[in-house]
Amino acid sequence: MLGRDGEARLKQLAARAPESLTVTEYGEWLGLVLLGEWMEHPLEGRSQAEAGLHLAEQLLRVRGKDGLLRPLLANRVQRMYETHRGRSNIVLKARQMGISTWVAGRMFLRTILRPGTLSVQVAHNQTAAEEIFRIVQRFYDNLPVELRESVLCRSRDNRRQMVFPRLDSEYRVESAADVNAGRGLTMQNLHCSEVARWPGDAAATLAGLRAALAPEGELVVESTPQGAFGCFYDLWHQAGNEDSGASSMVRHFFPWWWEDSYTGAPVGVEAQTPEERQLADREGLTEAQIGFRRQQRSQFRAIGRQEYAEDVASCFLASGDCIFDVVRLERRLQAASDPVERGEGGRLWIWFPAQAERKYVLGVDPAGGGADGDFSAVQVVDLKTGLQCAEWQARCPVSETAAVAVRIARRYGGATIAVERNNHGSGLLAHLELQKQDEQGVTIYMQGNVAGWPTTAHTRPAMLARVGAALEDAGELFQSRRLLGECKTMVRQRNGKAAAAAGCHDDCVMAMAVALSVRAELLPAGKKRGAD
Repeated sequence: MLGRDGEARLKQLAARAPESLTVTEYGEWLGLVLLGEWMEHPLEGRSQAEAGLHLAEQLLRVRGKDGLLRPLLANRVQRMYETHRGRSNIVLKARQMGISTWVAGRMFLRTILRPGTLSVQVAHNQTAAEEIFRIVQRFYDNLPVELRESVLCRSRDNRRQMVFPRLDSEYRVESAADVNAGRGLTMQNLHCSEVARWPGDAAATLAGLRAALAPEGELVVESTPQGAFGCFYDLWHQAGNEDSGASSMVRHFFPWWWEDSYTGAPVGVEAQTPEERQLADREGLTEAQIGFRRQQRSQFRAIGRQEYAEDVASCFLASGDCIFDVVRLERRLQAASDPVERGEGGRLWIWFPAQAERKYVLGVDPAGGGADGDFSAVQVVDLKTGLQCAEWQARCPVSETAAVAVRIARRYGGATIAVERNNHGSGLLAHLELQKQDEQGVTIYMQGNVAGWPTTAHTRPAMLARVGAALEDAGELFQSRRLLGECKTMVRQRNGKAAAAAGCHDDCVMAMAVALSVRAELLPAGKKRGAD
């Protein structure tokens, strides 16, 4: 404890108007706070948000865009975040708004003000992690020397880690590329930065980190958008859904014009497009801000709406990486309905039950069945119309997938079973051949004398193009939100190949691609599109 004299001095300093305290007095006050663990209301008569803003300005130093060292004086975005933040937060923002710096400063202060605190920031890659740690290092280097040489002396400050032994507190900056990030820790503060760009299975990485956060810990998940899919996209929308477990998260959205430095050559009202004038009138933008917007749209083109977000809907849809029309996908997702029936233990979703006079094709995309691997999927389409009638998806061995495919085919009047014969497909076809010998009515698609459909570097682009054409010409044929969601994650990789984004799956898409491709071969020319 501080003792009577220490408590008296603490109260004397805390009762003063914050603007009247010198940096030296703040050093004295901060030392008393640390020693006495007296932290809930650091400045008498001030809200916690006001206290946090003032402490950041008095104690923390940052390098401005002009290269000069200056106090961390909160900008509009940082002030708004600090005022409205909760215990659990998700931040959607335009690029370079200062959120990462502000959260780093806030968590650094909490680390040195509350003994026994572990704060962890997780960046999307090692380069970003090192940059964040440089910001934190600058915070420390510019604290009053009397603090750095006493209560805030460090036992370790390497490998993106600061340890304060006298406080039993620690600050770490990790990379999401490290699969062991945060493992075995109990954190009081967690900041997950640029989550939309995390590699690998971002959802699993984030879930592991959140599990390590103490029950009363503070969470910040932030990112600029990158396509209408993935972990961050899903979490943002779950945060606004009362039925979701993430509904308690506070959502913060910061458009580009909240950053004062985003100005360019002025564009007069008479030279503005109707869209520009409408935006300027609605948001009160200046001619210089419209000039900046026009400049960025010219430079970034399709992804300008993503990098410099203006509204939630368009910034997610702006990614140029998706191989399908994202706007059409979103519209179809809004219109899609729930299955009218479920079977196979809830894994088979049925929108249109079999009709005796119609014929059907099953597209099958098999997988190995591992607990953490890909799914196997089956799509049922009407041969004449291309209408998606049913969908099945599960992780299971190929023998079980074969048995399920047979049961679904029999349910749909002996439908043709078209299996992607690559990899696990050969094993599934072997099981189907055995069942064909034992049961009547099992029809396996044959290409020439070979069973199954080949997905190769030559056929794959045409298969996916067929799915895209169906979406564009008759998107109402697609019923499954799961399928449509996977379509949004199909992106163009750096090598030019179209594949599911990191941490996502494409089994429903590929099963549909097989079904539509085989349908095109089985249906007579001139009857391959449109409903009857």
